[in-house]
Amino acid sequence: LPAVYSLDGLLVFGLLLVCTCAYLRKVPRLRTWLLSERRGVWGVCHKAAVIGTRLHVAVSVSCLLMAFYVLVGE
Repeated sequence: LPAVYSLDGLLVFGLLLVCTCAYLRKVPRLRTWLLSERRGVWGVCHKAAVIGTRLHVAVSVSCLLMAFYVLVGE
């Protein structure tokens, strides 16, 4: 539970959200069902999917750096 209130936990949650939504955007049936709404809670998922697909190199590098930090740094 303490990881929820730390910056590390928040960054991991954000990266996982962006990666998951970007993956769901690649699945055609889920894309029309989940990511078609651009407002509200599903709008956050849509925006995270757009960030994940447009900045895929930066997101993947930050995921690798965060994984290294979580495994070695803590």
